[in-house]
Amino acid sequence: MAQNNRRAKRSEKGLLTPDNCVVAIIDLQPQMLFGVANFDRQTIINNNVALLKAAKVFDVPVVLSTVETKSFSGNMWPQIQAIFPNQTPIERSSMNSWDDRNFVAAIEKSGKKKIVLSGLWTETCVALPTVQAIHDSYEVYVVEDCCGDVSQLSHDNAMKRVIQAGAKPVTALSVMLEWQRDWAERDSYDAIMDIVKSHFGAYGVGVEYAYTMVHGAPATKFPEYVVPAAAAAHK
Repeated sequence: MAQNNRRAKRSEKGLLTPDNCVVAIIDLQPQMLFGVANFDRQTIINNNVALLKAAKVFDVPVVLSTVETKSFSGNMWPQIQAIFPNQTPIERSSMNSWDDRNFVAAIEKSGKKKIVLSGLWTETCVALPTVQAIHDSYEVYVVEDCCGDVSQLSHDNAMKRVIQAGAKPVTALSVMLEWQRDWAERDSYDAIMDIVKSHFGAYGVGVEYAYTMVHGAPATKFPEYVVPAAAAAHK
């Protein structure tokens, strides 16, 4: 994780910085993902994991929230919880997280007026809090490639709605690079390159090629895969 006291403060001038925003992650749960039809679901998982790893690198505050976990939606994906193992998602009954006082209180507690928001589905659990947060004088950046919906039409209409309301569409990669901003910032450089090589396909392969073939660096060594031990038989 990058050290805030060593990181140069970035100028804002309309841009996201690690110091001026909070990340809100809404309803990344099994039932919600099952219904996504407009975008590859594995890619949605990948992009959200990359976004949250980057948030952790830069010490950006993160608010996690779930809806109707026990009665319908299931637990937040374990890939997300693994990044923040000690953080309990804020449980809601409302589709609109901005109707939930605990969620809004968590956003307010961060002290940030820019919200980087991801969730499922785009037309409800993303669009509704986005529109109302903007009404309450927040700037909202919807991470479009981390969101999904039951059809392409539903997703597209939701994105049109939030953009018309004043939201800024971004991607997981664009947010991460906006936080990094300067490759001379070495405190976060290696961690960001690790995320790139793990989650961003051809970009990551290109980085590895440049390191090894052009600059003569040793090949990246990812952790060895260890086959999990078989679970004890249920009696």
